[in-house]
Parts: sequence; C-alpha cells; structure tokens
Amino acid sequence: MKKEYKSPVYNIQAIPIEKLRANEYNPNSVAPPEMELLYHSIKEDGYTMPIVVYHHKEDDVYEIVDGFHRYSIMLLYPDIYKREKGLLPCSIIEKPISQRMASTIRHNRARGSHNVDLMSNIVAELVELGKSDRWISKHLGMSPDEILRLKQVTGLVSLFKDQEFSETWEVEFV
Repeated sequence: MKKEYKSPVYNIQAIPIEKLRANEYNPNSVAPPEMELLYHSIKEDGYTMPIVVYHHKEDDVYEIVDGFHRYSIMLLYPDIYKREKGLLPCSIIEKPISQRMASTIRHNRARGSHNVDLMSNIVAELVELGKSDRWISKHLGMSPDEILRLKQVTGLVSLFKDQEFSETWEVEFV
C-alpha cells in the first residue's frame, strides 16, 4: 500500500537559529527598503511563513532552502530574537542538493528577481551535476533561451558539451 503524501508544512518545528545556516547558492537579494518592510511585517504580524530547511544529520545543522531573509531579520534585530526566544518555525524537506537548488529557485522566482551571475553559477553547477537543459527548464521554470543566456554568462565551454552546432554558417546576401 502506497504511503499517503503529507506536505512538510504540516510538520513545522521550532528550531534554534544557531542551528541554521545559509545555503551557498541562493541568488536572491532584497534591497534595504524591502528588508525594513520585512522587519516591520515580522514585528507586526510575527513569522507567518516557515523557513524551509534541509537537515544535515551528520553535524545536526539545518541548511536554509527558502527563507534566508526572514532568518536574517532575527539575526539583525534583537527585539525579534528575544520575542521569538531565538526559535524559527521551520519546514523540513528531504531532497538531494539538485532538488534543493531547484526548490530555492522556484520559491524565489515566484516572489521576485535574481542576480544574473549567481543564477548562471547555479545553472553551471546543475549541468556539472549531470542535469540536462530539459531538467533545468522543468524544475527551475526557465525557457531554453534563458538557460542558454545564463550558460553564456559563465563562458564555460563544458556547459555546451551536449549541444549540437552546425559546422558552418550560411550567409544570405541581399
């Protein structure tokens, strides 16, 4: 009998902020006015969205997949830390690194914009992890043209190893 799927949000855990760490691949950035607004929102409304994390059991650390800026607010503002007793609401996901990267991008793209250089680095890393353009397109919500442009930003020849190119160009004279 197949086990019924249950979304991670139904099992929120209060985790001490000291056990959380940022991931190394998040290309999202928030401008200072929006960070101030986020602080105001958390101060007025509390944490209404959990931080999405992956648990590294070997060192008992939780890596942030989504929610870095909400996490940052607690680090930056002692009043929030004190009120929340240093605990953050977390939703734990169990996925390999490529899936966590994709999850981070999906969460971010649904809300805002990305740093192009960091996005191109993620595409490069996913290609190096063996993910195809089709996989990247499906899991990160990118068009083939967007993937190509991000690959071009890095300039790494290895990113184009599975691409077919014609031997010559045809020029039409008018």
